[in-house]
Amino acid sequence: MEGPSPLHPRGNTHTNNEFLVSTCCVWDAVSADLTALFFDPVTQDCNDDARAAIRLGFHDAASWSKKNEMAGLPNGGADGSMLLFREDARPENNGLQDIVTKLTAVKAKHNVGAADLIQFAAQHATVTCPQGPRIAFFAGRIDANQSAPLGLVPDVHDSAQNLIDLFMDKTINAVDFAALLGAHTSAKQFHFDEAHAGESEDSTPGIWDTNFYNETLQAEAPTNVTRFPSDLVLSQSVNMTGPWKSFVGQQEKWNEAYAFAYTRIGLLGVNNIDSLIDCSGSLPPHGLPSRNRDRSCDWLTKSDSKSS
Repeated sequence: MEGPSPLHPRGNTHTNNEFLVSTCCVWDAVSADLTALFFDPVTQDCNDDARAAIRLGFHDAASWSKKNEMAGLPNGGADGSMLLFREDARPENNGLQDIVTKLTAVKAKHNVGAADLIQFAAQHATVTCPQGPRIAFFAGRIDANQSAPLGLVPDVHDSAQNLIDLFMDKTINAVDFAALLGAHTSAKQFHFDEAHAGESEDSTPGIWDTNFYNETLQAEAPTNVTRFPSDLVLSQSVNMTGPWKSFVGQQEKWNEAYAFAYTRIGLLGVNNIDSLIDCSGSLPPHGLPSRNRDRSCDWLTKSDSKSS
């Protein structure tokens, strides 16, 4: 892996530069609301809203195609269209209605962009899950002015090669694709098989672990676990089986690979990368339900109180 790790260290990166701090401090407030939304204080695990937020981050960003981009056709990406145009009404996004409604309220409360909020929520939810990676978050995406094109979100009934080709068109290779699919470790399904609605996709859905990789490779699913046909065929495909097996029992390796791949996903269709601002300090520390808020945000609060 080249370049710096996309895994963001514990602690925060807010600086004393007033512009940077004022940009990031709103995400501290958003973070507090999302912690209350995503963390189950009884089980100490991430909950169904967190799971939905992770899925939402994928579905918003994955509506991007390199072919469309090169041909000058309408395109999507991490642009917030899922919230702005209520794409949760589409069949492939079924089950996201509740989290879309909740995040729309968070957006209105804090006056933040839909594109940034969706990705911040996905990354917040990931680190809220025990053992989940803390991925660098950059703010400043431009919100969509049209809905995303159809046919770019993966179908759980599709063939392994079609799915691999679909993600290659998103600049995601087979290794990165295998890493991203590990997010199913925290997932539950409600609409794929409604007779078993609420079943998870591995035996520990509240924990961000590698059980999904091993359990998908087994002949039989554990009790109360539903497996997607796409996961089964991908885990056995010639291009995916190697990286798939390499993540079994390798938490640190998978977290690093996932963070790298998700950073790429979260920037698909973002054409102003050079102007984005690192607001990673607003995410909760790894493994904790809340964070020590950056005291450099105090100047903003005090300034607001004096002017009121």
